[in-house]
Amino acid sequence: MSQTDILSRARTVLHEVFGYADFRASQGAIIAALCGGQNVLALMPTGAGKSLCYQIPAILHDGLAVVISPLIALMDDQVAALRLAGVSAAALHGGTAPEEIRTIAADMRSGSLKLLYVAPERAVTARFLDFLHSVNISLIAIDEAHCVSQWGHDFRPEYRRLFMLAERFPHVPRIALTATADKETRADILHYLAMSDAQVFIDSFDRPNIDYQVVEKAGGKKQLLQFIRSQGKNVCGIVYCLSRRRVEDIAAFLCEEGFAALPYHAGLDMTVRTEHQRRFSREDGIIMVATIAFGMGIDKPDVRFVAHLDMPKSVEHFYQESGRAGRDGLPAVSWLCYGLNDWVLMRDRILEGNADDIQKNIEVAKLDTMLGYCECATCRRQFLLAHFQEQIAPCGHCDNCRRPPASFDALQPVQKLFSCVWRLGQQYPVSYVIDVLRGKSNDTITRNGHEQLSTFGIGSTLTIKEWRSVVRQCVAQGYLNISPVTQSLQLNATARDVLLGKQTIRLRVLRPARNGKKSAAPQTFRTERQEKLWQNLRAWRLERARREDIPAFVIFNDRTLQDLVENMPQSLAALSSIYGLGEAKIAAFGADIIAICGEAAQHDADGNTD
Repeated sequence: MSQTDILSRARTVLHEVFGYADFRASQGAIIAALCGGQNVLALMPTGAGKSLCYQIPAILHDGLAVVISPLIALMDDQVAALRLAGVSAAALHGGTAPEEIRTIAADMRSGSLKLLYVAPERAVTARFLDFLHSVNISLIAIDEAHCVSQWGHDFRPEYRRLFMLAERFPHVPRIALTATADKETRADILHYLAMSDAQVFIDSFDRPNIDYQVVEKAGGKKQLLQFIRSQGKNVCGIVYCLSRRRVEDIAAFLCEEGFAALPYHAGLDMTVRTEHQRRFSREDGIIMVATIAFGMGIDKPDVRFVAHLDMPKSVEHFYQESGRAGRDGLPAVSWLCYGLNDWVLMRDRILEGNADDIQKNIEVAKLDTMLGYCECATCRRQFLLAHFQEQIAPCGHCDNCRRPPASFDALQPVQKLFSCVWRLGQQYPVSYVIDVLRGKSNDTITRNGHEQLSTFGIGSTLTIKEWRSVVRQCVAQGYLNISPVTQSLQLNATARDVLLGKQTIRLRVLRPARNGKKSAAPQTFRTERQEKLWQNLRAWRLERARREDIPAFVIFNDRTLQDLVENMPQSLAALSSIYGLGEAKIAAFGADIIAICGEAAQHDADGNTD
């Protein structure tokens, strides 16, 4: 079959089953390559439709597609969505009941099952592999493939055993998929999954619907509250915190302020975590406050904001976590609140961990790059994409583009800082150095005789916040380091030229924190009638989802709902042009949708316009 024929059949499935008009970016080319028997590595940003790249070939080909996926919740949601679209699919994991396992096995033998989702640990067991040999396998998909790499942000040792699939099924095409992988991680994926012959597709990592904002930490809680209030009512979001205790504290705080906030971390009982994730997936207006234990595989498309109350471990972590906002393509916000203490704490955790020195060096370098993102004075989006070897012009709508930071010739204050660090023997932490610079006397400074230093009081014209900003930027630019043992400020070799006046240095001016910019809510419409129709459709969707015991977004997401409101279709035939409504969903839900839209149209016909 020619590539043209493959794509023609694939577009028919795309429209009739999934309700989409055409492929995006590399989807068509990836599907053609996989259908042509090639191995594929696909790097596509969150929300770009990675799952369609193996689901459509699975539907087109005879046999069973095996999908390796690391999270039970993600497997179950994808299976529910496929079944609702009329595709035979199942998931096999620790929560699968014995009688259901027997049914799945029978469906696999009969050839009636098109897609099977399975955890990586089970996928490489001898029993499972032996059983697969009795089944016609059409393709193998490995999701979240970055987990195979120690350079990646979610390394899982069990992923490295997946090379067994290539050994056992050498003639079955395989596709590895991920949303985040730098050059080193991509090399590891190809090596450890035995895919050196794979065709590599790299889509743009740009998420233009996400508004990136960064603020310097000054109270944290109050700043978070102001940001969340700026996002409007009943908005779904995620707040990431560094520790379990902080998660519990922030969740309780937001509940006291009137928000529906739920904690999620590895210290909670599994039943509590499962219930909280279920509520987050199925209810509107839930804010999940979590550690990174709540992470990979979050498939909810209508998350309107992701807030980081502490600095993430790496740009890869940040990109993956912030990318959970706005998967439906509608406006969303990434908000990050950070301080130098975040960097110090994260770095100390890395250095005190059990990893070998090579891995620790990798993680510290990634953390330093993350601090560079926080402190950058240029376009945030440009910085992120450059990390993934992608060049763009300034985006025009991140916080730095909207309000370009002013910069100043910082040679004099930086020389004062470096001189003070040197005269203190590079043995004291940031707060102590700043106290000496500002001429603040206390018992410790007096006892140490540091009031007699020539640098005592030479920085009194700058506030503590301004000095902390100078220190952070010097650390981010590699002039200063902070000892992991004593937390003392230390000069790097690059600081010498600055001290001698041989090198200029410019820093951005500290600016006051502001409330987060409110994202354009997808449910904001021109008329009251549109707003009422939006609410009626949402209420129907929620009720139907509860009846089916599935997340509301599986019925259809907010982008579909918005399309319905704007077009207000009056016939089943008209529904075929609505985004995200395939034939099976139109057959299942079309009559209800047309009835709701018809009521809105009749309301207008009766003269109740606005």
